[in-house]
Amino acid sequence: MKNDQQYYMVREDVLSESMQKALEAKSLLDRGKVKTVAEAAEKVGLSRSAFYKYRDGIFPFHTMVKEKIITLSIHLEDRSGALSSLLTVVASQGCNVLTINQTIPLQGRAHITLTIETNMLQGDLKDLLSTLNRMETVERVEVVGTGA
Repeated sequence: MKNDQQYYMVREDVLSESMQKALEAKSLLDRGKVKTVAEAAEKVGLSRSAFYKYRDGIFPFHTMVKEKIITLSIHLEDRSGALSSLLTVVASQGCNVLTINQTIPLQGRAHITLTIETNMLQGDLKDLLSTLNRMETVERVEVVGTGA
């Protein structure tokens, strides 16, 4: 095994079916829904050998984010109360806002760069991002950086 391993972040839809099933099997094991690798592999329709091939090399994004500070890029509609609602959701999830940077709204949209501290985050980062993306005034949320 190489000492200078490189890591990549990829979207779920570009992973092979076997990789996606390995992630699903790992999740079943982690949550205690199954007791053995054989049971997890059978439940998701994956061979045990494929599970073992991928188990130590593929991880959900939220398990790789060990840092407590996350910077988000957010495209927000220019509407009264939109930023306030966004910050309320962030705070309700247990995050502490460290910095807010907002561009002047152009064509009815503003770009927000939000740096938050996540050590008190309720749930995981994926859930927070999903919640923000479901907001009516939010057009897009992306993680642009992490750090301690």
